[in-house]
Amino acid sequence: MEEKQQFDSWREDVSPCLQSKLDEFHFLGYGRATSEDIWKCVIHRLRKRKDFMHLHEFVNVLLTLKPQDYMTWLTVNSYKEPEDWFFELKNKS
Repeated sequence: MEEKQQFDSWREDVSPCLQSKLDEFHFLGYGRATSEDIWKCVIHRLRKRKDFMHLHEFVNVLLTLKPQDYMTWLTVNSYKEPEDWFFELKNKS
């Protein structure tokens, strides 16, 4: 029988790794990266995984996420979920 992945239950456990990856992206100049987006990107990368994944494997995927992969996911996701690009400008007025 196939076991369902429990990634959401690991969110709090891997929060230091997630924060580390966020700090790395900010250091590399990706200042608008958020931990929520990084989390969604990693979950998206693992969506087709059928076999059970251990926590250490999940942390490895999280920590080896490359900025190129993140930006590609962000670009594709922006086409799928259009948002108001001028929202920030409207609120500053």
